Amino acid sequence: MARVAKNKCVQIDRRTLGPCNTNCYTNCYIITCPLTGDSVLVDAPAEAAEILKQLKGTHPRYILITHSHTDHVGALSELKSTLGIPIGAHRLDANGLPLRPDILLDGGEKVSFGNISLTALHTPGHTPGSLCFLIGKHLISGDTIFPGGPGKTESPADSKQIIESITRKIFVLPDDTEIYPGHGDPTLLNKEKTEFAIFSSRSHDPNLFGDVLWLSS
Repeated sequence: MARVAKNKCVQIDRRTLGPCNTNCYTNCYIITCPLTGDSVLVDAPAEAAEILKQLKGTHPRYILITHSHTDHVGALSELKSTLGIPIGAHRLDANGLPLRPDILLDGGEKVSFGNISLTALHTPGHTPGSLCFLIGKHLISGDTIFPGGPGKTESPADSKQIIESITRKIFVLPDDTEIYPGHGDPTLLNKEKTEFAIFSSRSHDPNLFGDVLWLSS
């Protein structure tokens, strides 16, 4: 497990598990309040026993889901059975989960635990109910944005929607916001804004979708 952030207010740890069908691995994140030990798990990709091991010593309060794709929820049923804590997900992705969430999110809600309050951001495009979770200047982005580009989309309409989500919901955050994606390593918001400016300065096929990169698509 890698510690990606720690200060007196919040600790964020990343555990990479899998594999998924693209021969890569999926990140889940444990957000912990250092003062109380209360924690939240974001995504439940696989290997429930490993996730439970990482949660030891904390007081888990919620499981939050960025989106309903299998590589992010493979361990969800086992974790729910073991921990018995509420699951939160967007209502538009709820039917794609292996079990019904306890909390249906629309975006804009605050989820509080310990001395931490995180905000759910609805960022559709990768899926209709994709969510990001913001804690101060830390953004857990699921598959909405990665280093170098947006998440994969299935149609030109989805591609337009995910870019709208990124520009309207994410690029308005402070430039020094750290982004923790669903796969791979963290990135900085300012870096993504700079590369997106290059992308948006060029003309593109109006039917562009799929795997898009800011600098080469």
